[in-house]
Amino acid sequence: MGVNPAIALVALTADGGTLARRLQESLPGAQVHGLSGRVEDCDIAFTKTGDALTSLFRAGHPIIGICASGILIRTLSASLSDKHTEPPVIAISPDGASIVPLLGGHHGANRLATEIAHLTGGTAAITTAGETIHGIALDDPPLGWTVANPERAKDVMADILAGGKPCLVIEAGDPGWLESLPLDHSGDWMIRISDRNITPNPNELLIYPPTLVVGVGCERDCDPNELRDLVYQTLSDAGLAPQSVTAIVSIDVKADEPALHVTADSFGVPARFFSAVQLEAETPRTENPSDIVFREVGTHGVSESAALAAVGPKGSLIVAKHKSRRATCAIARGQHVESSTIGRARGHLSIVGTGPGNHEYRIPATDIAVAKAQDVVGYGPYLDLLGPLVAGKTRHDFNLGAEIDRCSHALELAGQGRNVALVSSGDPGIFAMATLVFELLDQEANPNWQRISIDVHPGVSAMQLAAARAGAPLGHDFCAISLSDLLTPWPAILGRLEAAAEVDFVVALYNPRSRKRHHQIETARDILLAHRPADTPVIVARNLARDGETLEIVRLSDLQVESIDMLTVVIIGNSQSRLMASSGRAWAYTPRGYAKKRTTQTGT
Repeated sequence: MGVNPAIALVALTADGGTLARRLQESLPGAQVHGLSGRVEDCDIAFTKTGDALTSLFRAGHPIIGICASGILIRTLSASLSDKHTEPPVIAISPDGASIVPLLGGHHGANRLATEIAHLTGGTAAITTAGETIHGIALDDPPLGWTVANPERAKDVMADILAGGKPCLVIEAGDPGWLESLPLDHSGDWMIRISDRNITPNPNELLIYPPTLVVGVGCERDCDPNELRDLVYQTLSDAGLAPQSVTAIVSIDVKADEPALHVTADSFGVPARFFSAVQLEAETPRTENPSDIVFREVGTHGVSESAALAAVGPKGSLIVAKHKSRRATCAIARGQHVESSTIGRARGHLSIVGTGPGNHEYRIPATDIAVAKAQDVVGYGPYLDLLGPLVAGKTRHDFNLGAEIDRCSHALELAGQGRNVALVSSGDPGIFAMATLVFELLDQEANPNWQRISIDVHPGVSAMQLAAARAGAPLGHDFCAISLSDLLTPWPAILGRLEAAAEVDFVVALYNPRSRKRHHQIETARDILLAHRPADTPVIVARNLARDGETLEIVRLSDLQVESIDMLTVVIIGNSQSRLMASSGRAWAYTPRGYAKKRTTQTGT
């Protein structure tokens, strides 16, 4: 499934930025967009308010503007086209007292405005008639419910507002959220609650309740198309609506089975899992217990037992096990199935990088991953760099040097079915935690670890920001070498330095000098100096994007090591790197050969 565009909290003043940060803590994945020069604490800065709002709106981002309603109305009016596809737009006064859903009321704006009002203690100024009078929007039902023919919702609501009383027919589910509507068995309109796959009548609003759960089993590496087609065909044969399916469920040893997740994604529902012990407890209620299955996985059934476990003791099996060549499925019905409360999710580990320090250099995918995580694991100061993103989450702080412990702990948490963010500074794949995670997975035969899903989100590395601050020293071939000999023998590091010097790489040096290691940076300087000019530019950058940042560009022969420490990255140019002056300051760059190409093209 695709990722929905992140909520944009747009602030035009410092007070607005403060409120935006406060709201961000309760809105997973939301990003604070601030007007440059007025809002210093923001994730994304902009200079032209109109252009920023228009771009966000056209990209489908829900917009929460902490500003006057008129600004949003005047800016976005020219972009309005289809109310069924436009994202929600909400205006909030800077004190949080007034919350006005301007667009997309029945597509999340009213619900979001109400949520914000609870957070700020303000008032949601909802003006849509159905919600104002009856507290209900028929075309925006609660999570899990689906309207088959939303175009009829307006007609039904108009009839109710004119004094009509529709007839409510309940075939499945518990539509308690409709209890405030005036109802009459003889009404002109019918609201039908059904999980059957039917075509609604012209005078009928059909709503699918979240009542069905599909239990599945399959052989290892089953073709995803086979399992998915089996499920859809079984639903069709039984006359059941795919829209009422709330989860795809199975035994926990299938948590990493691609076919199962492809099937769940095709329905837009989560995959959830049960242990063999939990499934075996459902055996008395199954129709097709199997001793063969018991010998293989420790339970007499998978698909039927999983479906029954999901709907609980008050639910029932309505479609017994169906089989294809390599897969099985069964369907159970409950009154109201909350997928987030059944079984256990597949554990997920996001390995993220904070960048060099300041939130401005974090990529949006990192913020989204952290916002979705239940647990955050990392070196305490690195977690602190995430600021409000970690509010309300379970923190697992580790000391510097406890890398194996923190990675193992993150894997354990994810192995328990939790959504975990493992936090590194810089880029997690450059001298950081991503490599250790995969090394542990490769060496440890832990089945719980092997079943989790993993994403690695890159970050801005120190050498990248140092290079950007200095100009373009990494403009041609380069390498990065860590001078720490805690994990790599010093002779191996020496060999890499000699090789990099000989082939004329630009070299970025990480971990150049600690309180106990002094000679390595001096040796690296001398090795490189033997292969390139004395005036080769060297960038020495410390505490990048943090308080106390310093950056200087010196000649290689003049490089002094006393001020260099573990918070410093050193970039040493190659034999072609140049130092130049422009815009009142010095810049370093490494030419790539465009001058020769330009000369050839011009004939000069």
